[in-house]
Amino acid sequence: MSKILNKENLAPEIDLFTIDAPLIAAKAQPGHFVIARASERGERIPLTIVDYDRDAGNIDLVVQAVGSSTMEFCSLEVGDELLDLLGPLGEPIEIKEIGTVVCVAGGLGVAPVYPKAKYLKKAGNKIISIVGAQTEEMIIMKDKMEDISDEIYFSTDDGSLGEKGFTTDILTALLEERADEIDEVVAVGPAVMMKAASEVTADYDLDTIVSLNPIMIDGTGMCGGCRVTVDGETLFACVDGPAFDGHAVDFDELMMRQTHYQTQEEKAKHNCKIDKEVG
Repeated sequence: MSKILNKENLAPEIDLFTIDAPLIAAKAQPGHFVIARASERGERIPLTIVDYDRDAGNIDLVVQAVGSSTMEFCSLEVGDELLDLLGPLGEPIEIKEIGTVVCVAGGLGVAPVYPKAKYLKKAGNKIISIVGAQTEEMIIMKDKMEDISDEIYFSTDDGSLGEKGFTTDILTALLEERADEIDEVVAVGPAVMMKAASEVTADYDLDTIVSLNPIMIDGTGMCGGCRVTVDGETLFACVDGPAFDGHAVDFDELMMRQTHYQTQEEKAKHNCKIDKEVG
């Protein structure tokens, strides 16, 4: 079992956990994720490794309470232990000196963008970050993103921080003015945001990396639940990704498949809330 060493609330229903996991920390790289389970009755949850400390032997995970299993996870406190923690999983992204990289993060997408941006910065790249959420209150890891960014821009749906609008509005304006200065774009967030960002960069033939979050169960390529279509080929996000060429992803198929269990998810979340109120 893996013990929770620290817990920090980042925004309403979003927490950052530091977990004792020396074997995972020893091999973790930017782009890797883990599969976690809080208890026997909980689902297996794929979570990005937000950061890792090899010397201390721990990893950081960000969890948003959106369903019954993530609500159970977020109810855990320092000293509690996870039942299962499997990783590191997936393919890490290539970290090398590219030049100028624009990192676009929407909502919880900050969590997977941060390690990529952090280590790309360490490799000698210039990092321009665009971070967006519904409101200022929902912007997470603001200080961390500012620390590793040479330039940073914020957008919120209500205009409470930065520009009122979407991250892709800022990306569009940035490319219109300075496309010749930019060498790569990393975009992570809701599928609709990643699709829009990829469409913007396609006009400039600009390399664009996205990180996909399809339905996932085992995380080892056995179940086939996380299949995605990339450049006309069926791949599995857990073993072939989760990072892919944004211009090659079939986002419409991805978004359709993400809604398959929406009714069951809403029912489970409702029952979880009732259980909390009762006992």
